[in-house]
Amino acid sequence: MQTDLADYIRGTPQGDEAESILRKCVHCGFCTATCPTYQLLGDELDGPRGRIYLIKQVLEGAEPTQRTQLHLDRCLTCRSCETTCPSGVRYGRLADIGRGIVEAKVARPWHERIKRRAIAAVVPNRRLFGSLVRSGRWLRPMLPARWRAAVPAHAAPPGPWPPARHARRMLVLAGCAQPALAPQINAAAARLLDRLGISLVEAPRAGCCGALRFHLNYHDEGLDDMRRLIDAWWPYVEQGIEAIVMTASGCGITVKDYETLLAHDPAYRDKAAKVSALTRDLTEVLAEASDGASLPWRPRAREVHAAFHLPCTLQHGQRLGALAERLVRSAGFRLSPVQDAHMCCGSAGSYSLLHPDISQQLRAKKLAHLQASGPEVILTANIGCLHHLAAGTPVPVEHWAVAVERQITASA
Repeated sequence: MQTDLADYIRGTPQGDEAESILRKCVHCGFCTATCPTYQLLGDELDGPRGRIYLIKQVLEGAEPTQRTQLHLDRCLTCRSCETTCPSGVRYGRLADIGRGIVEAKVARPWHERIKRRAIAAVVPNRRLFGSLVRSGRWLRPMLPARWRAAVPAHAAPPGPWPPARHARRMLVLAGCAQPALAPQINAAAARLLDRLGISLVEAPRAGCCGALRFHLNYHDEGLDDMRRLIDAWWPYVEQGIEAIVMTASGCGITVKDYETLLAHDPAYRDKAAKVSALTRDLTEVLAEASDGASLPWRPRAREVHAAFHLPCTLQHGQRLGALAERLVRSAGFRLSPVQDAHMCCGSAGSYSLLHPDISQQLRAKKLAHLQASGPEVILTANIGCLHHLAAGTPVPVEHWAVAVERQITASA
């Protein structure tokens, strides 16, 4: 795709990056076949190819409108189009650049600004979000049905966290929403790694990874969240921590991208690159620890019938879907094929709050496919997907690490 960038962006780091991405696009349209919003809405401008044209026009000097902003907002950034694209177009990064520019040029209605600011203030604040979740549980019987479904009735107890007794040590991101919604996830991961001679620890001052604010187009605030997290982790990095483990694939893909996002910050560029290099999804850590051999656990005699929802951030962003499924099967789960497994569930960070109608339609489609084989449990790998799916089905929805750890403990 040929480009002629406007003076305001030409020659800047963002402009150079966007131009290199745009020039890879050959207009083939393969991406539209795997785009959830295009499939749902049938509008070219609600598909990757159409959104690329909108961003190109803005970069070349066209004035964006609220309609431009709406089409870019409707993108889930699921990156399914990147998996499909034969030319290797980094659409997700282009969308970040385009949205940021449009955000600066187009004023949102006041009610939208308030909603976005509230989400950006509450969710990344671990203490505040946790307090609101606890209050929501107490008030749950009095809430309208739509809100009642969104508030989990209870949080499962995390269970014991093994002491840091091994020479091999790794950090794990606690996150902002996960401790309040599902504190058992990291504890289960710690117990799994303890079996492999690895101690998992949390840095006490580590907060949000920055993904939520960044993808709400509060780019400066999101980058500040990233810097704060690097600062909290850096003493452990200097002490030689072996890896930084991610149990939420949405956070994992963001932290792996710190090297790119902070590449032009001279104070954090090298640290960000080091943190990105150390970051591993839990699936990668387990696979590396086993060195390709069978993992040291015996599954229970009875296989558990499960459906695996692979979050977009795991299968499209990190390309780890097949590895995750293999690990789950090794622990005694029978996974049924899921139709349209590449399609997003509609969670997508804050998307379910900002575009509830589209989000719930996508969830309904996803749950219909996940439940088609009658599974005992639905497994996933990201807290946002877990919470979103669980609000729409009576079938238990769990993080795969929790289910695997329980399964192998029962067989011990």
